[in-house]
Amino acid sequence: MRTYCFKLYNSKRNRKLHRQINAAALVYNHCIALHKRYYKLFGRSLNMYQLQKHLTKLKKIDKFAYICECQ
Repeated sequence: MRTYCFKLYNSKRNRKLHRQINAAALVYNHCIALHKRYYKLFGRSLNMYQLQKHLTKLKKIDKFAYICECQ
């Protein structure tokens, strides 16, 4: 198995890619935190469809506008 390491430099070409990577990381961390909170409260885990519904609701809020960059 081979692994590659890339470094993104701050250039005009990489700005959009950098924003997309940051947005994807924020969404991933948000979903993990949501899973943990939901399991702690109800003793069950969320399925993929519930998370998708939650993310589409968040996209409509101005505070979470960065989620639209993950597409």
